[in-house]
Amino acid sequence: MDEKIKHALEQTELVRPPQQTLATFGNSTIDYYVVTELASNLSVVRDGKVIAERPRIVTPAYLIKVEGFSEHARRYIDMVAKENPNEPGIFYRYRNEPGKMTIVSEPVQKLIDRLNTSLDEQGNPLSIIIKGVEELWDVSLLMFISDLTRRSIHGNTLEFQRKGLLNVDTVGLPRDARDHIEYLFEQVRDDLSRATQLVAELNRWGVFNEYEDRFFALFQGR
Repeated sequence: MDEKIKHALEQTELVRPPQQTLATFGNSTIDYYVVTELASNLSVVRDGKVIAERPRIVTPAYLIKVEGFSEHARRYIDMVAKENPNEPGIFYRYRNEPGKMTIVSEPVQKLIDRLNTSLDEQGNPLSIIIKGVEELWDVSLLMFISDLTRRSIHGNTLEFQRKGLLNVDTVGLPRDARDHIEYLFEQVRDDLSRATQLVAELNRWGVFNEYEDRFFALFQGR
């Protein structure tokens, strides 16, 4: 591991953890504050939001067609897909929306105490404070996201199982995927501009032919 990254991970401290895990059936918005030290009486606080989209049930065969993976990650997914192409798993997707950076003339601990008091008054269960390293503050944020994902998986999986959404049909689609496709059809009925999103989802699952007639029927009489 890169020594700078290793140092950042060792020095990262979650001083205000979230009071709940990620939602199973909806988006979760985490308000974060990353506090770092510039000097003994000079601190930096960066705020922002991490949007955790609703966890999706996917299979390796599906993930191969999802954009954004590195070459090494895609090779790994391909290896898994060859052995268990329809094995369901939970896919988490995040979006970071950085806010502002503020330099404060006070020690880190004093700044943390003040932030804690303010967040207690706001009462948001997904507000967090991370004490990180100035040069690699975003590594500290990523470390938190990774940990939150691990702590959320068990509960999310149990809820999916209780509703039977992990069950895979004869063509390799989890029930959750079928439900999501139906949701996208409803969205396109109201707004045809979302048709490309529906097509992309059908193609990732390799079932466009199955839904082709329904898809083109959306445009009749428009």
